[in-house]
Amino acid sequence: MGDAQLYSVVAVLLVSVATVVVGAFGLRMSRTTSDFYVASRAVSPRWNASAIGGEYLSAASFLGVAGLVLVAGTDMLWFPVGYTTGYLVLLVLVAAPLRRSGAYTLPDFAEGRLESREVRRAASVLVVGIGWLYLVPQLQGAGIALRAVTGAPVWMGAAIVATVVVLNVVAGGMRSITFVQAFQYWLKLTAIALPMFFILLVWHSDGAPSPATAEWLRPLGGASGRDHPLYSTYSIVLALFFGTMGLPHVLVRFYTNPDGRAARRTTLVVIALLGVFYLFPPLYGALGRIYAADLLAVGHADTVVLLLPERVVPGVAGQLLSALTTAGAFAAFLSTSSGLVMSVSGVLHQDLLSRWARPGRRGTGRRAASPRRPESLRGFRAAAVASIVVPFVLSLFAGALSLADTVGLAFAVAASTFCPLLVLGIWWRGLTRTGALTGLVVGGALASAAVVITMVGGTRDGWTGALLAQPAAWTVPLAFATMISVSLATPRSVPPHVARTMVRLHAPEDVDVDRSSR
Repeated sequence: MGDAQLYSVVAVLLVSVATVVVGAFGLRMSRTTSDFYVASRAVSPRWNASAIGGEYLSAASFLGVAGLVLVAGTDMLWFPVGYTTGYLVLLVLVAAPLRRSGAYTLPDFAEGRLESREVRRAASVLVVGIGWLYLVPQLQGAGIALRAVTGAPVWMGAAIVATVVVLNVVAGGMRSITFVQAFQYWLKLTAIALPMFFILLVWHSDGAPSPATAEWLRPLGGASGRDHPLYSTYSIVLALFFGTMGLPHVLVRFYTNPDGRAARRTTLVVIALLGVFYLFPPLYGALGRIYAADLLAVGHADTVVLLLPERVVPGVAGQLLSALTTAGAFAAFLSTSSGLVMSVSGVLHQDLLSRWARPGRRGTGRRAASPRRPESLRGFRAAAVASIVVPFVLSLFAGALSLADTVGLAFAVAASTFCPLLVLGIWWRGLTRTGALTGLVVGGALASAAVVITMVGGTRDGWTGALLAQPAAWTVPLAFATMISVSLATPRSVPPHVARTMVRLHAPEDVDVDRSSR
């Protein structure tokens, strides 16, 4: 094993140990059910924003964006723009009302708003599906990263991430991973920014060569659809702008805020943190065209962030900087996977695997029931293991799509399902149970079919390939249209307590809605 490989192995071990240690600190503060699931709804905006940044900046952000820019040029800048702007849409439409809903999970919100167990079950299936789809590129990226810097088999990197994530989630729940994710945001920012400082110094000393060629400026299409680049651009933008509000591991973070005002403040800080981070991945992709063009030729574009510092900065310094980016990449895999496993495990435990039933919910209009007591969390821990094993197996058979493309497909499914449910459920009292359920089924089925075909068969030529590789442009409008039209046709299935629910979503937290309605 060479020095560079040794440094990278040590970096991976250090970030894994640090993750477990920080999680253990959070475990000491997890004493109640509320601590375990939503950190007692007492996370400050700045702390929560750091945790959201750590959770949201996934394999696609740390490695995939730079790889796409390296492969397909400047039009891939829509990815970092879309990832950040999605939080602005979430801030305007969803953040505060969702926090006021009193729900713990997206299925809790769906049942509380529509007063329907059927809608809750559909939402639960979608949470698990989106979570697994988003987990696959995290584990796949871990395998790619470890293989690139050490030559280890692909499964080993995925196994390391899966093991550390399960240890943190089953031990301390949301309180524990909040500390972990906040720590990992700042680690990721340091790991991607500090090496770029030295790379830019070398680039400037070389006379600042430019990658701006005709090939560099070609339209979008190389990684996300070979034909019809304009359509692909609009579809990517739509998926990223509106998919963020439908990601279960993102939304669960807003349940940890003390109130709606804190949720809005958290979102503003998140936008700033993401904006700072996303300055750097495009620089890696651009400078990779100059110093690491061979990665494009051999199809290893997603490793450019890991390998560029060693290629540019000579000697031990470059090797240490590459080890630092490797540590940042594993922080990205660990933090995002922790949030996803927490969200998926909660839904698996409460809705799909547990026999525990909550009687008397339909038609009550009450807030979603709180999760089970800590002494019965053994089922949650089993669900946590199940929630990581399935995507681990899938990651071993993942296709040739880039990390960012795979994550983009998860955004498309989220935008086609939970986005219309949340927007219409929060802002339109006419949404009915039948309309919501039909829209979830139509949007989820169409988007999921496009995802499966693309992941199994790869991207295709012509309009068929473009529509399947980037489905959001047609699945999102269809989902909205279905929910609206079916709701208008079924006015009798409007929830009986919708007025009280809408007041709760939009009234200040200090208003006792239940007492006011009596």
